[in-house]
Amino acid sequence: MRAALAWAIILAASSSYEAAIPYFSRVRDVIDIAPDRQNYFVLDPDIWRFARPDLADLRLYDGQSQVPYVIKQQSAGRSNREAFAKTLNLGTIRDHAEFDLDVRGTEEYSRVRLKLDAKNFISTAHIQGRQSANARSGTELGSSTLYDFSTEGLGSNFVLKFPTASFPYLHVQLAPGIRPPQIQGAYVASFSESKAAWITAGNCSAIAGPPKQTVFECYVSPGMPVERIAFQVEPAAVNFNRTVIVNDETGREIERGFVSRVRITREGQTVISEDLAIDGYPRSERKIRVAVQNGDDKPLPVRQVAALAIERRLYFDPAGKTGLQLYYGDKKLTLPSYDYAKFFQPSAQPAIAELGMAGANRQFTGRPDERPWSERHPYVLWLVMLIAVAILALVAVRGLVGEKQSQTS
Repeated sequence: MRAALAWAIILAASSSYEAAIPYFSRVRDVIDIAPDRQNYFVLDPDIWRFARPDLADLRLYDGQSQVPYVIKQQSAGRSNREAFAKTLNLGTIRDHAEFDLDVRGTEEYSRVRLKLDAKNFISTAHIQGRQSANARSGTELGSSTLYDFSTEGLGSNFVLKFPTASFPYLHVQLAPGIRPPQIQGAYVASFSESKAAWITAGNCSAIAGPPKQTVFECYVSPGMPVERIAFQVEPAAVNFNRTVIVNDETGREIERGFVSRVRITREGQTVISEDLAIDGYPRSERKIRVAVQNGDDKPLPVRQVAALAIERRLYFDPAGKTGLQLYYGDKKLTLPSYDYAKFFQPSAQPAIAELGMAGANRQFTGRPDERPWSERHPYVLWLVMLIAVAILALVAVRGLVGEKQSQTS
């Protein structure tokens, strides 16, 4: 057991490499630095092309000294903590359903999701915040449109959205059409969301494809991950819900999703909903094919398809310095460990620095070859082996000749 542990420690030590400027193949000046506050710059395609896929070999230098940094993805943040809300006073008033919700267990909320046993409808839900379950009036929180378009295959929405509130009770009034027995429960949620920032990961263009498909081919920038496929569809195209299949260059399916746009008016009410992007597991591909499945409908009029990656930002504190350089392109480095990253807090107003022109590192020498001598000079080893075989053969021949001579004499 001790021997195995010692061997593991030796292996770990041997796989640890120190950063040094001559070992990086690429270098960039960092310009427009604000020396007195937190800065960041966006990682661009040249970094993705020459750095390690996990970006572990990026190092920021002030002369010969490293400057600590942290890389942050600008991905969407979403919080949706949902809790069951007890339904009270459910019944019919004149021609519509009304009920109260006991939400005293949730301090703040901005969503109510109803569980409805109803199909193929469009309705309006009006909501008030109240101080008690028996109050006759309350604070207006607005209205939401509920719908189900199962027949058309265009999805549904059973969620009421309103400004963040903290009332102990909510009163919900539904438009005619939803009966009390169809209301099977409710869930209240505190919801918040921040938008993601995206950068282009490749170029996509339309190509000829099989019947009933609209096909695009995307050439991905080397090393960049594709994390979203975004579509621009003619504004006049409405009420569609199409399957989209993404294949790699070998034809293997790597992602599947749906794009949709709903714009339906019924009984004086209009529902507008749109989802024109497919998010997927990040992967690096040289080329992908995106196929919209049109079925028996007219081809979807897609203006453009974009392969996107989440924006990555490198944050740092220049500590009064302005002449910093970014180095990358050392495949043997692992992620650095900085206290700056462990205790990082994003500034409300960081300065935006820029990267200068990408270029080769003139000091680059590469790491010394650490392979065993026999691996670095295999031809010498083969030559020695051939000489040894020849000598053995010569000795064997001489032995046979000497044996024959002794037999004849």
